[in-house]
Amino acid sequence: MDDGELRRLRRVADYQWGVGAGGGLFDSTELEVTHTASGRPRQVRAPEGRLATYATDGRFTLGIAGGRRLRAALDPPAARVVVGDESEPYVREGRNAFAKFVTEADPAIRPGDEVMVVHERGDLLAVGRAELGGAGMLAFETGMAVHVRDGAGPREK
Repeated sequence: MDDGELRRLRRVADYQWGVGAGGGLFDSTELEVTHTASGRPRQVRAPEGRLATYATDGRFTLGIAGGRRLRAALDPPAARVVVGDESEPYVREGRNAFAKFVTEADPAIRPGDEVMVVHERGDLLAVGRAELGGAGMLAFETGMAVHVRDGAGPREK
């Protein structure tokens, strides 16, 4: 990947999640980028797995590896939805996170934003698309808060 493409990918990530996200997400020179037939970036992979997919709407969707990098790059509560023990095993499996179980959420989250679902301990549980705004996740007692795309899998002991 050339430097110009890396700068563009970082700029989109900084716009989507805030300053520092691009450098944290795409910090490796070992990145592999696949492209569409028209030459637009599609998948961004690193040795640990898929970081992100560059969607047709011009925004990234996260993979678990990308969620881990983004969590390390951004200070809480940025792009985070926090849940407790009750929903942890389900969200880790890739099931959706419901508003009833959300204990904290970034107030800047808007419906449709790409977010990380984390445990109160700080462990990444899943990545997905916010269905409610950050304030709504805390205010509502019913409904889906995050449509989970990828769960992090079983907890490491």
